[in-house]
Amino acid sequence: MSSAEINKNEVDIVIGALNADLTQFLNCWRPFFSGFHLIIVKDPELKEELNIPEGFDVDVYSKADMEKIVGASNATMFSGYSCRYFGYLVSKKKYIVSIDDDCVPAKDPKGVLVDAVSQHVTNLENPATPLFFNTLYDPYCEGADFVRGYPFSLRSGVPCAASCGLWLNLADLDAPTQALKTEQRNTSYVDAVMTVPLKAMLPISGINIAFNRELVGPALVPALRIAGEGKVRWETLEDVWCGMCLKHISDHLGYGVKTGLPYVWRNERGDAVESLRKKWEGMKLMEKSVPFFESLKLPETAVTVEDCVVELAKAVKEQLGSDDPAFTQAADAMVKWVQLWNSVNSSG
Repeated sequence: MSSAEINKNEVDIVIGALNADLTQFLNCWRPFFSGFHLIIVKDPELKEELNIPEGFDVDVYSKADMEKIVGASNATMFSGYSCRYFGYLVSKKKYIVSIDDDCVPAKDPKGVLVDAVSQHVTNLENPATPLFFNTLYDPYCEGADFVRGYPFSLRSGVPCAASCGLWLNLADLDAPTQALKTEQRNTSYVDAVMTVPLKAMLPISGINIAFNRELVGPALVPALRIAGEGKVRWETLEDVWCGMCLKHISDHLGYGVKTGLPYVWRNERGDAVESLRKKWEGMKLMEKSVPFFESLKLPETAVTVEDCVVELAKAVKEQLGSDDPAFTQAADAMVKWVQLWNSVNSSG
């Protein structure tokens, strides 16, 4: 699917602005963002005025806008990388595409710039196949199909909730791995999309992601904040936790999640060694999160995404709250998020 074939009225591109000067970023993306509506959410801790080039259909939200819409006490949920969730909250479109402001379009092996927006929408509009793995990857992609032995009863697939893109150059590694392998860069472009199987967990990255807002919008929740959270991805966990919630809820409701194409080119930002010097509890929290999600079973009475988020929050508080206060805070934030989602969207 090309950009010309997409119904641009169904797509919002959400950018969390952690840098004031977005000129280079937006100009690099101009061939693929033009004609789409952009929501740019300024990190409320960013003091400088944003520099946005002309020629884009864009709405910009600042700290003042957050406080007006959700109240001053709730605006604190949207600092740092979590500012983009405010864009998810106020959007009215079917699909959301979100790309970090340190990324530019990648080139495929033929040297052609990758249209990440079109690829994400293609992934979302085609069904996912979480119930039975297709060894030829996404059977709905051009040139692929269902392999011999794939049950015909399952070939209609299920709705696709999210499309998790990847990164060339600086891959989304954790700080210990990047610090150990300081020169490692991802140069491998794998021309494939696949559905993550049912009940398989994955660390979804917020760097390059798209999702069906109408299907699973409230599941994209800004919840798990760690002490000393910084302004580089190594020092955050909000997107990984959000992704684990999203995948579990998608499994429960019968949706699928895809990973693979599209790629973006991720520029250098931050120092992994410097990040390691901070008291960062992310790895410890992840080790506690995995067995929780492995054993978690949402009740059959949870039939909406909002129901699932609230039930998940209840389980987090009951089973993980005593392990670390970050989990209790996450559970409270998840309940508050559902309240905000219902309030903002009912009044909109």
